[in-house]
Amino acid sequence: MPVLHKLAGAVVVVALVLGFVLPGDRNPPEAATAARAAATPPPAAPASVAPSPEPSGPAAPPATPTPTTPPDAPLPEAAPAARAARANELGVVPVLMYHRIVAKPEQSLDRSVGELRAELTALARDGYVPVTAAEFVRGDLDVPAGRHPVVLTFDDGTPGHFALDANGAPAPDTAVAVLREVARAHPGFRPVATFYVNEDMFGLGDRAAEGLAWLVRNGFEIGNHTRTHADLSALTKKRVRAEIGDLERRIVELTGAHTATLAYPFGAVPRTPSWARRDGDRYGFQGVFLAGWRPSESPFAAAFDRYAINRVRSEGKIKENDCRRYCSVAWLEHLRKNPGERYTSDGDPATITFPRAASDRLASHLRDRGRVY
Repeated sequence: MPVLHKLAGAVVVVALVLGFVLPGDRNPPEAATAARAAATPPPAAPASVAPSPEPSGPAAPPATPTPTTPPDAPLPEAAPAARAARANELGVVPVLMYHRIVAKPEQSLDRSVGELRAELTALARDGYVPVTAAEFVRGDLDVPAGRHPVVLTFDDGTPGHFALDANGAPAPDTAVAVLREVARAHPGFRPVATFYVNEDMFGLGDRAAEGLAWLVRNGFEIGNHTRTHADLSALTKKRVRAEIGDLERRIVELTGAHTATLAYPFGAVPRTPSWARRDGDRYGFQGVFLAGWRPSESPFAAAFDRYAINRVRSEGKIKENDCRRYCSVAWLEHLRKNPGERYTSDGDPATITFPRAASDRLASHLRDRGRVY
């Protein structure tokens, strides 16, 4: 794993860091943009398990509805409760990106168990509600009025994310155990996250099917992160599809279902992005996540691109990679001080409420659901 972290400095990562910015210049230097390597578990063939029933094919992205509200017609007024909550469902959403969770960090992307617990506790106190990556890209944001969605993503499927004890429960001090602990202490903070796995899923070995079944049963999402954590920008079409398709086949064997989302290793996009989005019945993603340095646009915003969703690295306000401005602690502090920029729910999944001045930011096909104040 340390070798891959060193190699990551040479990986060219594009398609990031445009749009929303903090006061001043928030576009990171090229050197910082390139240092997005993930801690990669060594490939290992999981033990064979009894195959699940044949699943249906991968789901296609939701069809774009045709609005009945004319583009020049005024949008309806927001409900009083939404106005009172100062709802802004066109605000940005933090999609946090974690790698190894360990007792004592050794590498630049590591977070300690204590740091994870502290960050999740801060999110809960600030009114954030976790949603899965799939819920986010579909716009299924059933969040109470006045609260804010956050997407927790964990790359590489390492044992610090999830492990099973002898009784089949999450092992202590894993990300799953910590998340459930924080949720118990803060009612309304949903204990859900998305795990982007490689071939050696959490190091579970012959317990992989058992472990993935537990995660899915308890509301967690499994996402595709390629079989060997490959730099897709350097591969041919055939190899890109093999990296994604071979892992997808294994996940289907273990869970009986296709994944809904993909996260690019290193944030590296293939030369032709469509190679990674769909390959017949082998895989098809509703959303694709980058590495990143800024929160994502709302899934209801015209600027939202479901195939290039930005994430924010979980890290303190440190000098490395300009985390003083671009990593999670800095961004969450900025959004706390500038609440009008973040997504605040109106409490009604059927409507999309926002200040009238933001009307031009709503995706045109969603005008029927728009409400203003």
